[in-house]
Amino acid sequence: MSSLSSTVASSVPSSIILSARRTESHDIPNIVGHMKYDTERLFGRINVIYLLEKANLAITIINQSNVPVAHAAFVDYPNWDIVDQAHWEMYIEQSYIQTKCTPLNTLFMHLFVTTDEYATDCCHEIMKTVFKTVPELHFILLFVPTQEELSTDLSAAFVPMKSVPGSILNIDYMLYVSHRHQYCPQLHVRYARVEDHDDLTPLFACHNDMLRETYGEYFLAELIEAQDEDNLAVVCEDDGVAVGFMSVCSEVNIQLLHECFDLGPFHGLCKPHPDDILKPPQVSNDAGEESTTSFTDQKEEGSDSQDADMQGVNKIGSNISEASVVSPKESIKHEISEKEGLIAQSSLELPLDKSKDLKTTETPSTVGLEREAFHPVYRGAVNAFCIQLFCIDEKHETRSLDFLNFVFNLFPDRDFCIISVPHLVPEFHLIQNFVRIIPFSNCTLDHELYVFHRSGLLKSFLVRPAKSDDVPAIEALIKTLELNRSMLDDLEKYISARRDSDGTPVQAFVADVLNQVVGISVIRNEMDIEYIQSHYNIEDFIYFSHHQYEEHGHLYHFALNPIFHHYAKHFMKEILRLAHKSCLYYPIYPQPEEGKFQNPCAHSLTSALHYMVPVRPRRQIVYPLEKLGINAPSKEVSEDQLKYALNHFNRKLSLEPKVSINARIVVVGASNVGISFLETLIFCPHLKFNNLTLISTHGLPGKAVSNNLHRRFLINSHCFNEDEHALMSLASWINVVVGKVTGIDRSAKHVIVSKRRKVLYDHLILCTGQQYQIPCPTGLDIKKLFTNREVPKDYKQKYTGIVPSNLFVICDDEDALMAIKWLKEKIINSSGGILPGRYNYVHIFKPGIPARLDVQETQPNYGMAITTGDAVKGNYFRIHVNQYSMVETITCFSKEPVPASNYICLFGQHERLLNNLCSRWREGLITNLYSYLKEPWALAIYHDRFIDLQKELRQILVSAQEEDVPPMQEIVRQVVEGELTLHERPKSYLKRAFKQTVYKDLLEKSILNYLSYNNYHLPMFAWPGIV
Repeated sequence: MSSLSSTVASSVPSSIILSARRTESHDIPNIVGHMKYDTERLFGRINVIYLLEKANLAITIINQSNVPVAHAAFVDYPNWDIVDQAHWEMYIEQSYIQTKCTPLNTLFMHLFVTTDEYATDCCHEIMKTVFKTVPELHFILLFVPTQEELSTDLSAAFVPMKSVPGSILNIDYMLYVSHRHQYCPQLHVRYARVEDHDDLTPLFACHNDMLRETYGEYFLAELIEAQDEDNLAVVCEDDGVAVGFMSVCSEVNIQLLHECFDLGPFHGLCKPHPDDILKPPQVSNDAGEESTTSFTDQKEEGSDSQDADMQGVNKIGSNISEASVVSPKESIKHEISEKEGLIAQSSLELPLDKSKDLKTTETPSTVGLEREAFHPVYRGAVNAFCIQLFCIDEKHETRSLDFLNFVFNLFPDRDFCIISVPHLVPEFHLIQNFVRIIPFSNCTLDHELYVFHRSGLLKSFLVRPAKSDDVPAIEALIKTLELNRSMLDDLEKYISARRDSDGTPVQAFVADVLNQVVGISVIRNEMDIEYIQSHYNIEDFIYFSHHQYEEHGHLYHFALNPIFHHYAKHFMKEILRLAHKSCLYYPIYPQPEEGKFQNPCAHSLTSALHYMVPVRPRRQIVYPLEKLGINAPSKEVSEDQLKYALNHFNRKLSLEPKVSINARIVVVGASNVGISFLETLIFCPHLKFNNLTLISTHGLPGKAVSNNLHRRFLINSHCFNEDEHALMSLASWINVVVGKVTGIDRSAKHVIVSKRRKVLYDHLILCTGQQYQIPCPTGLDIKKLFTNREVPKDYKQKYTGIVPSNLFVICDDEDALMAIKWLKEKIINSSGGILPGRYNYVHIFKPGIPARLDVQETQPNYGMAITTGDAVKGNYFRIHVNQYSMVETITCFSKEPVPASNYICLFGQHERLLNNLCSRWREGLITNLYSYLKEPWALAIYHDRFIDLQKELRQILVSAQEEDVPPMQEIVRQVVEGELTLHERPKSYLKRAFKQTVYKDLLEKSILNYLSYNNYHLPMFAWPGIV
């Protein structure tokens, strides 16, 4: 990961460079190596893996050789178990003369280890890094046993906190505090002066020379000098030196914004007016209006226009783009800052139809291309000002929000601050606290628009358990949301019984600002944790064994006023602390029809999705359950459930920023390549792509409700099917344009869809896939020899006659569905009819130009073919093993379903791995390959992590494991190249060398660990500790 801080220099020798990064799992041995007696004395006995799993933030200091020299871990509740983690605020408030510590601005140090040589400098660098990484943080607290004294390094950073006289506190521990101002103080903001020009010019020069080239060398001084009541300039300074600049303007092109962006959640950035038109006129819908091209907006889910208002709220943080929002002045890299101030009560009461909280990336709804959407009309005065120019020194960019408190005071009658940013400008720290506005589908501006409300500067954001008095406020907050009734029902269960009728615990939390409810969340215990562990790669994010069963929570509802969207991650972090959870899971169930919650399992949508990570699904073994008997895996693992896409949040992610990428990436074609490309982008855990667009003739695949009969028309590539599309939920992350690309303008960077609509792009990916085609008949007599001269040159030749109604050219699933629909209408109502055949055919082979089988078999290096069964009887199975004893092709022709996903795992494997396949075949021990490959030994090879085991075993063999003993790979090379003088057969020598070295034990240990770790999938194998 990238460094979190700049290098440090103090008493450290100039030859030593210290830098900070986040702690990673491979640092654990180094942390353990740095732990001493003093560590246990101050922090207690610590399981490092467990601590890193539960820490909100862990920092490692490395030297110039990338060697770790110090580590620290920080959690949002006290160390030493002095008080319950959900109630420490009250304990500190009643016991110490310090009433400003809140969950928002406080962390606790749970571990600090370092080398003695640079202890003090490492401690200072860690504290500085933490305060820079978490701008809201003001206090770091540390509890230490009373009889112990802080070490020199920690005593330089922490001071004792005075206790309240006569308070009843735990006398066994002392509380120490470290303050932000010691390391990363807030910046002083003031009006800009002409004298600041010399300090600011280098800052602008290192980013861009465009302004200087356009307006001259002294454009900045002229801009500062030209200030008036509508155009103001401010700077922030550190030690008297200007380190940041912001130019703000009260003139906003509000009409352009209304035309291009969905500003309904923020009342159009205007003051309320009695003549505002906020709802569409009641007009009967004309069913059946369809268009060749339709757009799917990334975060939309409602079907009626009232829901459209709510979409904007969801999308709050979702997606938007816009250009010149300000008057005719250039806008460069903009940034803003956060402020502490009073806010109008009306803004806190913004209802969720204006602050709708659907999930930040929600299942899209297809909007007709030509259908005119209703746009509210706002007649009130403009209620926003804009940032025209912003720049800040990189060392101070985390303090960008310090500007906002000052600039909001410059415009006391305006509640919103807006900023527009070009799509290709990397997201900077300031706009991470703004709400990204969703553009309309017809928006052609090349900027993103961000909004920040004055109330967002308030720091009194409190998360607490819900109570019965909150119900009226919650009803008002969510009254326009989909499934609001379900949310209120769950809230009622919590208030009345704290659990469901089946006994599942229910917990509800509200976000409170100035005694007003601005957010609501409902969670339950995750009851399908075994299913999640076995069907999703959740261990990419957590060590499963270090999380107790009851620490896994299931997020059912999450709604938050968009004004406080930048506190959404803190809201979830507080849910984990107050609910004593370590993980949250949020499923997205497939919704075949746009805008309809057809699935009874569907949860309310959540804007928190932006801060969660999508979890990749795992390939499952197709088990021969009848053959395994009692050795089969549990029903939670082997039984099918309704497929859903899983999203995850844990403590480690609570202070881990996601990088938002606003570049417009347009993918043409929903082919396997196109879907795989989108899947790769979406499952990047630390990246969020806001402008992914898929253009496809039939939209996203996998939305058809069918019994999969239509798939029998086409060859199955085994890349994606309906279940796999449900497990990805691409619709939650991308925009979909339904139509055909009929033109590409590379200079203007847009594509033409269906000859009329433009879709702009920054990056265009063409992956239209393949279609079946037959050359149009030319009239040539194929019985006679002919040359290319007789073939017409018009490659666009096309059949233009009347197409019979019963003729279908099937190239994709949509064509197949049309054919199925026609057949169902024409089929005879009968019983007992059996269609001929019902064969299943699977052929697994490497890419390349196919050759006839009889030609292949004549090659001297063909290898051998192992065949069982008979095609006529429907039990034919053939495996071709090449000259290197590797499986090269697999062919199955059967009347029974073929577990193709299992057999794909056999491709490229050595025949010895398949239980000595060739020797058993020669000995006549294999008469049915279908039965042979269902035996329990084969299931370990079908496991999705078997390939990782192979890589691990190979790594053991290629790396030196003992001093003065070369790796096994090197020994094999020496034998092959004749560098060793052998007195025995090479094979015997290698076997003996393998057994006499440590490699045999290491390989066995690795294999046993694999079986033990994956025992829920492979219970048919024994592993250490099973008895």
